[in-house]
Amino acid sequence: MSQVLQTEPPVAHRAFAVKPAWSGVWQIVTLGVLLLWLYRPTLTHLVGQWWHDPNFSHGFFVPLFAGFVIWQERDRLARVKLQPAWSGALILGLGLCVLILGQMGAELFLARFSLLIVLAGLTVLFLGWSFFRAILFPWAFLVLMIPIPAIVFNQITFPLQLLASKVASTMLPWLGVPVLREGNVIILPAMALEVADACSGIRSLMSLATLAVIYGYLMERSTGLRVLLALASIPIAVAANSLRVVGTGLLVQYWDPDKAQGFFHEFQGWLMFVASLAMLYLLHRGIRMIWPDEGGE
Repeated sequence: MSQVLQTEPPVAHRAFAVKPAWSGVWQIVTLGVLLLWLYRPTLTHLVGQWWHDPNFSHGFFVPLFAGFVIWQERDRLARVKLQPAWSGALILGLGLCVLILGQMGAELFLARFSLLIVLAGLTVLFLGWSFFRAILFPWAFLVLMIPIPAIVFNQITFPLQLLASKVASTMLPWLGVPVLREGNVIILPAMALEVADACSGIRSLMSLATLAVIYGYLMERSTGLRVLLALASIPIAVAANSLRVVGTGLLVQYWDPDKAQGFFHEFQGWLMFVASLAMLYLLHRGIRMIWPDEGGE
């Protein structure tokens, strides 16, 4: 009898220890199902836009990389002291209000952004502010998966079109090609080139900015240099797109006007994007040659 009495408490203790673990799993599963049900139309439309709109096709990689970062930091996150805070309920309520406003006003950006607010609120509510600060980077990175509003997109696209056409109309005469520019239209002796929305560089700009953040996280430990690389992706993408327009003008003038469209036009886009990545890498190497990482890389 004494042996039985001695062995029973540990069994009860193990059963008690397993129960909260399963309880936590069911809570996560339940919350996940509720979020999917609540945001199913929003997420379905978002994924559809990633699939059909080349300007935002990089959105597929954003949640995958955010999940990778959390998985890579799992040991550090396991050591974070959990201190659930009721202030998370206020953030959760704010996110739900933004979702309602977005759906009532048919504003896709608000409805999509509300998901990030809701995720932040749930994290603070159940895990605490310390845990939320620990996952702040992957949470903030998710913003890049949300397409910017159309009104903002148009305000960015047209100035980029004008900038690319101005740079091309300035450089082409240096290369022996006479041009006349009217707005975003470059008139060459062979034909007129219009720097359309697809040639504005906004697609490569957003994709390169996303990849610059990923590259900085994987290859650099300095937060300041990570931010610098992300910001540097903007002028690099703009410069690369301007060179693409110049290259198109040279193809039209010295080879075949038909090369301004089709395979060669698309190939130029990919080539300039690869060149942009190379410039970003060379910038990083150059900075590290001037200011070496004292801790070693």
